[in-house]
Amino acid sequence: MSTRYIQRYTDNQRINHWLVVLLFGLAGFSGLALFHPSLFFLTQLFGGPQWTRILHPYLGIGVVLLFLLMFVALRGANLWRREDTEWIKAAPELVLHGDESGMPAVGKYNAGQKLVFWSMSICLTVLLLTGVLFWQAWFANSVPIGLQRVAVVLHALAAFVMSLTAVVHIYAAIWVKGTLRAMTQGSVSSGWAKHHHLLWWREKVGRPE
Repeated sequence: MSTRYIQRYTDNQRINHWLVVLLFGLAGFSGLALFHPSLFFLTQLFGGPQWTRILHPYLGIGVVLLFLLMFVALRGANLWRREDTEWIKAAPELVLHGDESGMPAVGKYNAGQKLVFWSMSICLTVLLLTGVLFWQAWFANSVPIGLQRVAVVLHALAAFVMSLTAVVHIYAAIWVKGTLRAMTQGSVSSGWAKHHHLLWWREKVGRPE
């Protein structure tokens, strides 16, 4: 008996996701190269310090634009709902003891995934707004130096939070067996969907139970 699969992401959504991953990685490493002298060696990945300084803001803008496409497509499914609050309350048992018995039924995304989505959205907004303020090639000359210094600190904090969020996202995708298939092949098994996202599974298969 063959396993039934349900489409979770389209080809375009998956391509967009992996482009975000690629550019985010490049923007992150180029940012680290400029952040501290001990990481200056990373500039060699981008053709030297000058090219690193030139490319970093454009890579960042690329991440923002690609994520914006993802945001438009997925924002509706990531709106907070009553079951998400219940999921958060039950999450400690799941994380600490692996006990899923008390987890409420959720839609396409659970509360943890929604927090990742909104954290990424907020951090990218902060990174864009602060980055513009000290982008030397275009805007920095008209921005007071004090404001630039504040922008640099906020930029670094947002990058740090976003990096931690990305680590959590990656860990969760590996931890929950069957999740990676969604972003590599675009589909998940009906059993996986029913077990982890019951309300979404019901929508897809049209069953009320």
